[in-house]
Amino acid sequence: MAAGRADAQESSGWLVRVRQWWGRAFHYAGSERQSVMLVAKSTLAATLAWIVSYYGLDAQSPAFAPFSAVMIMYVTVYQSVTQSLRYVGAVAAGVAVQAVFGFLAGPDLLTFVLVAVIALSIGRSRVLGVQGPQVATAAFFAFSTYSSATDNMTRISQLGQIVLLVLIGCAIGTAVNVTIAPPLRYRSAEYSVRILARALYDLTADMHPTLREGAPAADTITRWRERANQTDGLIAQARAGLHTAKESLHYNPRQLLRRHRGHLTFQGYETVLNALERTLSQLASLTRSLDQWKQEENDYRYRHFLDRYAAFLEAISEIAYALSALDEKDLGRQTEDLSGLVDDAQTRRREVAEEAEAQSLPLADPTRPYGALVIEATRLMEEVQYTSDTLHTWVEA
Repeated sequence: MAAGRADAQESSGWLVRVRQWWGRAFHYAGSERQSVMLVAKSTLAATLAWIVSYYGLDAQSPAFAPFSAVMIMYVTVYQSVTQSLRYVGAVAAGVAVQAVFGFLAGPDLLTFVLVAVIALSIGRSRVLGVQGPQVATAAFFAFSTYSSATDNMTRISQLGQIVLLVLIGCAIGTAVNVTIAPPLRYRSAEYSVRILARALYDLTADMHPTLREGAPAADTITRWRERANQTDGLIAQARAGLHTAKESLHYNPRQLLRRHRGHLTFQGYETVLNALERTLSQLASLTRSLDQWKQEENDYRYRHFLDRYAAFLEAISEIAYALSALDEKDLGRQTEDLSGLVDDAQTRRREVAEEAEAQSLPLADPTRPYGALVIEATRLMEEVQYTSDTLHTWVEA
């Protein structure tokens, strides 16, 4: 009975997740909807390619066309166009290799070995990119077709038909991708900014409550440093998202629509992304400065200084949170709110420097963290201010 209830609960949970997934696909322009659109367009392209190859041409191997149509259905029109050209080139090269050696040496085992070696070597060309392995695949299919044919004219016809079917499939797949809801991924640039802003928020939100309690423990500082140094992967992910957004404009007819004409450049997003990358780097430097902290500090009164520093990092975390919720539809209001947060952070930064002077902390002593922390706060604030100014300039333009 208990096992039956567990199975029923698991099945119910699965159905709930499925309903949620489809709900997101229908109501939000996210990855779920993109997956549905990609499957739908691939199905349509494959069906059209099958109709043309099977019913229209009565081809001996009609599956080449729908297979090719699905192969080049990428997330951007630019990728579909470029990859279809490479795919056609790879298939043509494979068929050509088989044709040359087949007619010269005949369909025997030695010919197959020579075809395999040459096709695999051509497939390693950088020009073909990810489509390189298709050279050998096409050559092997062509060898099979060549071997089963009874005369040279039939062989030539069938080898040519393979290339023709691939051309038809690529043409249909590209046409479907271009004409039916062509993917325009300018929101990927927005998400890229959010990724780095969220990383900045998570770390600063963890740091400021601890600093308010006093000098951080050595293991806490080590954990902060590790987190700050692990942002390289997030930066790479953010840059990939920005690259996809910029790439999605190429050959895309949707950029001609009125509502998309403002997205012809991603310079603003790229500038903000660069500034956030430098901000994270500056925060990593700040955590390294904390390593100089002497756990048994009895010579100076530093609690008020740490409290001021915590207030400054809290202000930075609020800015990071605002950036992590960046929405292009509401960018004007968000930019104004961000300016207020930046002004508050500037005030908190000045309070840090003033408190250090009021307590006569040894700012010039390289063995203690006070001077380095004041400098790091200034540099961190400069990057945050630059990010805000960039958004302002972009919105006004």
